[in-house]
Amino acid sequence: MTSSVVRLGQKCPAFVLHPGGRFDYEERVIPNLQTDRDVIVQVIVTGLCGSDIHYWQHGRIGRYVVEAPIVLGHESAGIVVECGSKSGFAIGDRVALEPGIACNTCHHCRAGRYNLCSAMRFAATPPYDGTLATYYRLPAECCYKLPAHVSLQHGALVEPLSVAVHSCRLAGDMQQKSVVVFGAGPVGLLCASVSRAFGASTVVVVDINSDRLSVAQKYGATHTYKMSNESPEHNAARILEEMELDNGAHIVLDATGAEPCMNCGISVLASGGTFVQVGLGKPNPSLPVGQICDKEAIFRGSFRYGPGDYRTAIGLLSSGRVVLEGLVTHEFPFTQAEEAFKNVGNRQGIKTVIYGPGADENAAKATLT
Repeated sequence: MTSSVVRLGQKCPAFVLHPGGRFDYEERVIPNLQTDRDVIVQVIVTGLCGSDIHYWQHGRIGRYVVEAPIVLGHESAGIVVECGSKSGFAIGDRVALEPGIACNTCHHCRAGRYNLCSAMRFAATPPYDGTLATYYRLPAECCYKLPAHVSLQHGALVEPLSVAVHSCRLAGDMQQKSVVVFGAGPVGLLCASVSRAFGASTVVVVDINSDRLSVAQKYGATHTYKMSNESPEHNAARILEEMELDNGAHIVLDATGAEPCMNCGISVLASGGTFVQVGLGKPNPSLPVGQICDKEAIFRGSFRYGPGDYRTAIGLLSSGRVVLEGLVTHEFPFTQAEEAFKNVGNRQGIKTVIYGPGADENAAKATLT
């Protein structure tokens, strides 16, 4: 095994959420290599996700409950500081982290759908700690080298980009298709970017936030639409008219989880079209099932990402077909992590990132070329 700065038993800072919503900094023992395929990464950049905010504000997401102190964060990139002899990595490699470790033996894993593994150990999903710490251990298959011209800051965005890749793949062939994306947050904008990269001819981004819509064309949108307070059916009719989608949209991606957006999306969808639910809202929304049946629409749920999604995401960045410049609007040092959470909770900007303990923020934004 190859070793660098990591010492057995040494402790380093982590940002910890306690039950009840209180944050604290704690010294946590640095993870050690457990197999010759393990990799230990110094976490340089971590993006905040809606799930992180939900655990902080509500203490649970569905059946996952914050019952003990937990380290949040799962959108991360960093530098390899220790690696097993069979990992294929070297000290100093810049990597994006895929933050879920599947069992690799269940029928879902063996069928190539490891995101559905019931034994998945996913970062920042109780009871498993996340990446808002100094170091994090993952098996080699969950680490991806970054191209020289991709910064570590953008490497942290490979995780939400992979969510978008997975959702767009579930939608099927996008060549010369019309796509409507609900939500101009990070995942919605990335869904728009990937849709265009996958060949969609029309990509409409829908949101209630004018500021977010104003940047949507930078991330793949050919059109934008600001939702009004009118009914979902009224908004759907306006979208179809203004975007000249006479027969409806071939594909709808909902990255909001908001019931009005879901209903509007089903109204916008063409007969025989595909609707992919990307974002999560309340667990039991009211949906126009009659319309789904009348249109013989395909309604698909999307959960995280699966085999090939990370590599495709990095490939899109490497080729320049997806551009991330400007997506990060707020940056915080590790010492101000709680302020970062408050910033996202107040819906400020688009994407907020936290730099790891001792990380050089300028180096995190730099490339090797």
